[in-house]
Amino acid sequence: MILFPAIDLIGGQAVRLVKGDYRQMTVYDADALQVAKRFQSSGARYLHMVDLEGARDGGTPNFSTVKAVTENTALHVEIGGGIRDRATVEKYLELGVFRVILGTAAVNNPAFLEEMLSRYGEKIAVGVDIKDGKVAIKGWMETADWSCFAFFERLQRMGVDTVICTDISRDGLLSGANTQLYRELSSRFSMKLVASGGVSAIDELQTLRKMNLYGAILGKALYTGKIDLAEAIRRFGGETA
Repeated sequence: MILFPAIDLIGGQAVRLVKGDYRQMTVYDADALQVAKRFQSSGARYLHMVDLEGARDGGTPNFSTVKAVTENTALHVEIGGGIRDRATVEKYLELGVFRVILGTAAVNNPAFLEEMLSRYGEKIAVGVDIKDGKVAIKGWMETADWSCFAFFERLQRMGVDTVICTDISRDGLLSGANTQLYRELSSRFSMKLVASGGVSAIDELQTLRKMNLYGAILGKALYTGKIDLAEAIRRFGGETA
């Protein structure tokens, strides 16, 4: 199981939100590049980054920070947040990120998703953020009409390789991952599933790995010291994308 330490970006800073609420934001480090370097020093090979401003407003306001990380670390970076057109996808891929995550665009513009899958294959992942059983979009500010499982069915039919699934109700709370949700998803669908949101203790990773999940994202638990990244990678990491 791949472990993805996470950096959520606002103004070039490493931040965390509570349940996707931009009004409940904590800045953990003003220099996201230094956070990435610390993750790498702990043994990380992969990094999950989200441009929260891009997710909310569109565009790539934190592009320079993502660029700095790709140029100054050896981390394999996946990036999401506000990626809603081909030019932005190409901009990030040309930068050297190994995977681009489509969220709102995957929900609202299936033709665009199909085009990106056709062009770039496994370099395209879909981020599915769940709020009250519905798919959330636009930086979690709105919900779409899709239920979680119906949307997963559509993605599998379209040939999506990797899905990052976040239970917003648990994100940033250290309340534990929604193992019931991930167990059901992994049993019903064959796509590579990355669990995100709420992982609060290292032993939870053992539960997730037993489900044969492709990966797990670690956020607030790293920043607050609840999980030691080096130990987590030693015990549960080691797979490749």
